[in-house]
Amino acid sequence: MDRKLKHLEFIQGTINRLSTNSFLLKGWSVVLVAALFALSAKDADIKFVYLALFPAVVFWGLDGYFVLMERVYRQHYNRVRTRQPDEIDFSMDTSDLTAGYREWVKAVSSKTLVVFHGVLLLSIFGVVIVQTRSR
Repeated sequence: MDRKLKHLEFIQGTINRLSTNSFLLKGWSVVLVAALFALSAKDADIKFVYLALFPAVVFWGLDGYFVLMERVYRQHYNRVRTRQPDEIDFSMDTSDLTAGYREWVKAVSSKTLVVFHGVLLLSIFGVVIVQTRSR
């Protein structure tokens, strides 16, 4: 039983790291977009706002990848949880679990990511509209 618990702790540690990475990525996304907004306002140059679109979209996709991998490791956790203690091999291999393009699209379009990153993108478009109208 100790072997199973230790293996589950390893998997849970991976899940926690993926979750932490997702959280940090959201923070960096907001900071970077805000910095580009500030540069745009300082120099009155809308190009910085357009530049903010690139990291916002890339970070959304990367955040989706972290969510996808977190889901895969949760599947792995459940698989190990149901194994007999003598079947525990401490493998962290998840290659047989589903983690393809379709699953990534599902992760990217999850409610939490759509709300967070969607609001960020809407903010960018809002700034673009305000700045183009004020010219």
